Amino acid sequence: MRLIQCMDIILVSIGFLACIIGIIGSFLPVLPGPFTSWIGLLLLYFTSVIPHDWVFIGITFGVAIAVWVLDYLVPVWGTKRFGGTKYGMIGSSVGLIIGLLFLGPFGIIIGPFAGAFIGELLQNSEDVSKALKAAFGSFLGFLAGTFIKFVVSIIFMVFYITKLAAHWTAIF
Repeated sequence: MRLIQCMDIILVSIGFLACIIGIIGSFLPVLPGPFTSWIGLLLLYFTSVIPHDWVFIGITFGVAIAVWVLDYLVPVWGTKRFGGTKYGMIGSSVGLIIGLLFLGPFGIIIGPFAGAFIGELLQNSEDVSKALKAAFGSFLGFLAGTFIKFVVSIIFMVFYITKLAAHWTAIF
């Protein structure tokens, strides 16, 4: 077996693993799901067999970065959509950071909810129902962000498998 073919097999294996980790990372905040899946695509394009398509790599990179940014903004937007005020949106963002630091993966669920709730209560301590509604919006934002990350990671995996299948015999 040639050295280049061995390197191609190693790149394909690590790339496939990165795509799988990216899908898992869609649900775990410790791993940036779509970005990790994109790394898998990039590794596939570094093989000697797959023709380089830098436009495709650039577009998918842009999508991965956009989803990563949106993942932090969607809970804030959800808070605002459900009647949250500036305090709730700030609380959602602060709660996300604090939750992630102190509670790990669970913090990304609990943090924005608790932060939006506390933020709304700080502004108006008498309206608990409004605070709960804003916190629920934050949680829905989290779910929407997770869904988007999962879909993009799956699409990247489909791209990976399709490109690999088209060049299977040349690699193996």
